[in-house]
Amino acid sequence: MSSTDPATVARAPRLERAITNPGTVKINVKGAFIVDDDPRSKSPVRTDGVHYEGQDIRLPHHTGVVSHVAVDIGGSLAKLVYFTRELDNLDNGGRLNFINFETDRIDLCLEFIKQIKEEHEKLNGAAKDELCVVATGGGAYKYYDKLKETLNVDIMREDEMECLITGLDFFITEIPNEVFTYSEMEPMQFAEARPDVYPYLLVNIGSGVSMIKVSGPKQFKRVGGTHLGGGTFWGIMSLLTGARTFDEMLAMADRGDNSGVDMLVGDIYGMDYNKIGLKSTAIASTFGKVFRMKNNAERHREEEALQNGMDHDHDHDHDHDHDHDHDHDHDHDHDHDHDHDHDHTNGDVMFKGEDMSRSLLYAISNNIGQIAYLQSEKHQVKHIYFGGSFIRGHRQTMNTLSYAIRFWSKGEKQAYFLRHEGYIGAVGAFLRRKPANWGRRNSIDERTGTLPYGV
Repeated sequence: MSSTDPATVARAPRLERAITNPGTVKINVKGAFIVDDDPRSKSPVRTDGVHYEGQDIRLPHHTGVVSHVAVDIGGSLAKLVYFTRELDNLDNGGRLNFINFETDRIDLCLEFIKQIKEEHEKLNGAAKDELCVVATGGGAYKYYDKLKETLNVDIMREDEMECLITGLDFFITEIPNEVFTYSEMEPMQFAEARPDVYPYLLVNIGSGVSMIKVSGPKQFKRVGGTHLGGGTFWGIMSLLTGARTFDEMLAMADRGDNSGVDMLVGDIYGMDYNKIGLKSTAIASTFGKVFRMKNNAERHREEEALQNGMDHDHDHDHDHDHDHDHDHDHDHDHDHDHDHDHDHTNGDVMFKGEDMSRSLLYAISNNIGQIAYLQSEKHQVKHIYFGGSFIRGHRQTMNTLSYAIRFWSKGEKQAYFLRHEGYIGAVGAFLRRKPANWGRRNSIDERTGTLPYGV
């Protein structure tokens, strides 16, 4: 992504005619589908720290326009969902668009929302049907004053957990080819909507991890989680390597070999441990090989230094012409050379950033997978949905999570993923601004404006 002045935000033509009062329309999701490889699905903001998904959701039968946007502001990313009309044919419906900004660059996100507001005012007048921003996540509170002051619009704050469940239920029941299972043999098998949606476990992996049991319509409870999540991966990788973006770190993991730093079962047994079902390639200890390799390298360095010292003493005994000062200078030079070598090696072997990235990715994903399985056992849940921006459609991450669920449950439980996994909360916030009877299945509760899950 090319770098530009953050204050310069490319104007997106598709934002035109995108906004009006949601209370006067019913969004029609009949025939909804996910757009793949559409040249029009390109980022309206082109700068570092911004990621446009490029998998818009087309709503071909919705001809109205929408006057609100939704943003889910987490610890690492701010995820934005907004609706646009198809400008080539106004009777051709519109689409939901998905874009995220690094939270540290929240000003860039606000600049983009301001652009949406300006388009609205140009088309509808400054006083009519003003733009509304629906915000969720911790940042909806942390940045509330900033949102209000910068945008000068109404800011609706929605509960994060409620938005997650609303968004996931919508994806499960309303959008074809959104939910899928993953394995190395069958990378993406789309799951059909099931009549027995409940109960299920949502594992939302953002900076940290929340695990939510959903028992029925509007019946949910956070049952656990872990602080070892996407923020952990991002932070440790920043310390260990020169990678600066999450996508760069995932690309490093693709090229890495975790056996360069991890201690495997084969390193201990020299073979598979069949009695307990562990292959030789199974990880026995994350980064467990590093300490041993460092010790071996340090011991080898000390042996070399000892040998060099003995050689030096031998030469010194046979050199009676050197005076004391020269001997001192020679010893100092030798010590200086030794320190110089120490600065370069520090007794270490060279560990590749790519290997460390894959190891860390496996460690965090395995940990989340096992905790998710244990929570599903404790709360008697068979179906486990993984969401959150940590996943990013990354095959190693999904394969690790799927394998963990299959392994620990002996194939009795299933892990599910979503193509818009990072936007579950943002979509939920977007939906909670909807009028009554929204959706293909009339799946909005007329009294509350929220999804009666499982319809």
